[in-house]
Amino acid sequence: MEKIVHVPDGIEISIENFKVKVKGSKGSLERDFFSLLFRDEIKLEKVDNKIKISTESEKKKVKAMIGTMGAHIRNLIKGVTEGYTAKLKIVFLHFPITVKASGSEITISNFLGEKNPRRAKIIGNCKVDIQDDVIAVSGIDKEEVGETAANIEKSTRIKKRDRRVFMDGIFRTE
Repeated sequence: MEKIVHVPDGIEISIENFKVKVKGSKGSLERDFFSLLFRDEIKLEKVDNKIKISTESEKKKVKAMIGTMGAHIRNLIKGVTEGYTAKLKIVFLHFPITVKASGSEITISNFLGEKNPRRAKIIGNCKVDIQDDVIAVSGIDKEEVGETAANIEKSTRIKKRDRRVFMDGIFRTE
């Protein structure tokens, strides 16, 4: 079985010992596949402007790993060409929420009238842009953007209150 990932023009890819490095117009990313369970049974090679991931094995898990590696490489290519963006919406009914980004942290003040601000960590090289009631998290690494958006959403999770009454929070929309 084999999967082929096409590399568009303007993208530079190097493969060295299961480490894939991708350079594009927005920056460069790398992913290390060396710690895979089935690396002895998987071949990863660059042929012209394509990346070929293949195996001779008939095991389901090995075939699944090939699909996963292909998806990760496609995500790297999309990240260095287009980038990723996650949008979150600030929703409040009772107390107006104030959100500020500073350094590698986002501070959420006056959430449900709490005196102490809640904090969310910005992962990696993500950029956070706050416009009125919309927070836009953007970057070239899909995992960093998703994790940063999840940190923001998770920091305003309400516990020990009725969700039907207390609908305040920050929720991912895109």
